[in-house]
Parts: sequence; structure tokens; C-alpha cells
Amino acid sequence: MKIQASRQLAVGSSIAWKALNDPEVLKQCIPGCEKFELTGEQTYAVVAAVRIGPVSCRFTGRVVLSDIVKLKSYTLNFDAQGGVAGFGKGKSEVVLIDNDSGCVLQYSVESQVGGKLAQLGQRLLEGAAKSIADDFFKRFDQTLKLQAGVIDQEPTSARIALGGGIGWVCMGLILATVAVLALVN
Repeated sequence: MKIQASRQLAVGSSIAWKALNDPEVLKQCIPGCEKFELTGEQTYAVVAAVRIGPVSCRFTGRVVLSDIVKLKSYTLNFDAQGGVAGFGKGKSEVVLIDNDSGCVLQYSVESQVGGKLAQLGQRLLEGAAKSIADDFFKRFDQTLKLQAGVIDQEPTSARIALGGGIGWVCMGLILATVAVLALVN
């Protein structure tokens, strides 16, 4: 499965870059994320609980960053296992481009899934991936605005959403999750 998209962020690339490399921010913004921890140089351990159609599962996996151009771009390589629900693996490329409104975050994801997830069908997986990505970006943008002081406080709905779970992500987990579920990220 391949996904390409971009999102306008209300902050510049330096603030977005810092957040995309902060495991705690990603954990807060990735839907269902239970763990997003640095385990080695540019390597993260990830655990996320997800539901796609009739399949609920808990994925454990790894995200590795490469091709890093500080404050501009990187590549995320990911793999995750969800027991009988299946597996996902792939890569995502992330690019930040400053503009007058903040910056644009461009991303592409190439992923493969197997097991029960693969049996759900392309449309269901694409719909789930879009929903997860939309949820991530809503949370991520709200977090960036709060950190940058663009808004003074979180609306109640954002506070509830942020309390529930995270990537990129990095975009890694969201992209990993969207890619794993389309995931993944």
C-alpha cells in the first residue's frame, strides 16, 4: 500500500522537527500508543493498541530513522507484529518545508501487511489509515500550537483526545501505525 499526503502546520520547521523527534509528544499524539521509547541510536520501540473493523490487536514494533537531514527530512523504517492479527513493515519519508503560515509536512508511506489485517481489504485499510492519520495530525497540530504559545489552552475535546494515546511519525509511529494498519502508520 502507498500513501502520499501533506499537512500544513501552524509552526515553523524547527518547532515541528523538535516535536517529531520527541518520543513523549509522539506517544501523546499517536492513537492507541502505549509506548514510544528510544532504545538505541535513532531506534525506537513502539507498542500501540488498534482496532480496524472487526480486528483489534496490540502491535509491538520498531522504528528506525535514517537519511536524516536535520530540521528538514528523514526516512522511517518500521516493522511491527500484532500476533494473529498480522504484521506490518515498510518505510516512510518525511519532509518539512517552511512557508508563510508555518511549515508543510509532506510524507509518503510504503507498507506491507499480512495476517488477518491483509484479509480486511484495501478499502477498509485505507479508510482506517486515513482516520488514524487525521487523528494523529489533529493531536499533533494542537500540541505544536500549545508548545509555541499560538493558543493559550487546549479545548476540552483536544484535552480528551490527547489523554487517550500519540507518529510520526516520529511521524514514525503514526506512519508506522498508519502503514502497519494500512499502517502507519
